[in-house]
Amino acid sequence: MEYQFNKIGIIGKFGAPTVGETLLSLTHCLIDKKLEVFLDQDTAERHPENQLPVVSRDEMGQRCDLAIVVGGDGSFLNAARSLAQFDIPMLGVNLGRLGFLTDITPSQIDIYMEEVLNGDFTEERRCLLQSHILRDGESLAAGNALNDVVIHKLDIARMIEFETHINGEFVNRQRSDGLIVSTPTGSTAYALSGGGPILAPTLKAISLVPICPHTLSNRPIVVPGNSRIEITIMGPSGHAQVTRDGQSNETLVAGDKVLVERYGQNIRLIHPSNYSPFRVLRQKLGWSG
Repeated sequence: MEYQFNKIGIIGKFGAPTVGETLLSLTHCLIDKKLEVFLDQDTAERHPENQLPVVSRDEMGQRCDLAIVVGGDGSFLNAARSLAQFDIPMLGVNLGRLGFLTDITPSQIDIYMEEVLNGDFTEERRCLLQSHILRDGESLAAGNALNDVVIHKLDIARMIEFETHINGEFVNRQRSDGLIVSTPTGSTAYALSGGGPILAPTLKAISLVPICPHTLSNRPIVVPGNSRIEITIMGPSGHAQVTRDGQSNETLVAGDKVLVERYGQNIRLIHPSNYSPFRVLRQKLGWSG
């Protein structure tokens, strides 16, 4: 049977003690199957022992049929943001703690890669968010997020104040530690810690979860996935921030507006054929069988 994937790009987790061994195991598995294998530029610098062609993230997105991320959910989030525009399928090998996005353990590489490369897998599409910061009507910064866009206090033990509009309609003005705007993928991340609902991964929806609100009646809400969300910072400047997937951030001042809406391109996730989102929840969250 012909392989569906012929050119494979690999991205490794930064600083993980076992990533080198796992990378070697994975590359040997792929090369033994006569596939072209490329290594992400940052990963190659940290692991020069892998004698593979080196590509940038953009080149990987343009040239490869499949991207494999060796790491935890944080590594996967970083890779997803950089590859989102290329519509390239992504698969995760888990070296992290939870691994909601990375399905394969290092000991299972040979078994599951055999299945995936022969077309025996499940594919699903996950939505991302795009965010823009407007200051005095001009765009200050922009970025994407697979998990969440979070507006939060910066460096003092003091609540921030902001207004929220959805599709131009006023929702509320609140004082709290911040607001988590989450995709269904991110509903099992920070939003879950904030008391937000768990959303089915492929649901077309966005959740808004307040962080420690001063008014206890301020509860999480879920809105349609095509909603346009606008958060305006109302309080004193200099102690608010917007963060995407917990990995990129900008400081906010009074009057800044953060616009959040669905990104135009989905992420394509590849799972082993026996993948079940409910089994993942049972395993990762310790639910009873």
